[in-house]
Amino acid sequence: MGDWIDQGRGPMVQVLMGVFNGASFLPAQLYSLATQRDAHWRLICADDHSTDHSAEILRSFARRHPGRVRVHSGPGRGFVANYLMLLAGLSIDDGHYVALADQDDVWLAGKLSRASRALDRVPPDVPALYTARRWIWTPEKDRTYAEQRRGIPAFRNALVENIAPGNTIVLNTAAAVLARQAAPLAEGVFAHDWWLYQLITGAGGRVICDPAYVVLYRQHDRNVIGGRRGAFAMITRKRAVLGGTYQARITAQTSGLHRCREFLCPSARAELDGFLSARDRTAPGRLCAMAALGPYRHNFWSTVGFWGAIALGKV
Repeated sequence: MGDWIDQGRGPMVQVLMGVFNGASFLPAQLYSLATQRDAHWRLICADDHSTDHSAEILRSFARRHPGRVRVHSGPGRGFVANYLMLLAGLSIDDGHYVALADQDDVWLAGKLSRASRALDRVPPDVPALYTARRWIWTPEKDRTYAEQRRGIPAFRNALVENIAPGNTIVLNTAAAVLARQAAPLAEGVFAHDWWLYQLITGAGGRVICDPAYVVLYRQHDRNVIGGRRGAFAMITRKRAVLGGTYQARITAQTSGLHRCREFLCPSARAELDGFLSARDRTAPGRLCAMAALGPYRHNFWSTVGFWGAIALGKV
């Protein structure tokens, strides 16, 4: 949609947004982007063959912000493939950052400026991923509660869980270049944000976990992955583990990582190989091999469930 407009000094943040039938939610999210404090942004959208008014909303937003918005067609293979396409097609200059945005959230006003300040402190040749906390938000029920997920990032953690939700992620230039190179090899992963967390930690990069809350993470009946909590949600997750859902997700993520192994540092390659080998062993050997490798999750009950899944061969 024309040439980019130079917005002056300060880091430029390219915002990648996958869109599919998001007309009900897009106006609020786009407004929250347009009203970011102290942030220079550009928006790149991939509309994945929407059948509602999403395209018209994006065109209207582009007219109100000339030279700052581009809209492409998505690949039509789901939201993960859409974001991988956006990452693979990045054109990024030194000093520019890349943020991911969901179509149905609302960003708090200082989201991009906080991320930029944090990433400014990282040496430019070190890949870095910024992530923060979210308010879990159900506007129809007038309900908001604080997400508690937090932990120490590491590749051994990234192998088995994601602590970097995509709607909080901002990458520095080095991380964005790395993601652009690796994205064509990641087709088939379960979650693009989890893959980014795995890739950056596996490449020896830095993950910045900001304790601030920066996003209203909208909950609705069309969430692909939601922030459900409570006893019923926990029971549902445990049943899914027993049914092989978690195992299938691990397989999808590690298969994508294996295809991207050229981008991993030697220690991460060894940990990935050890993890894949341990999964193929019988129960006693599997438990011993996993214990030696030391993958970990951050929540106590999640950790208990994880080791139970290992014992049952459901990882």
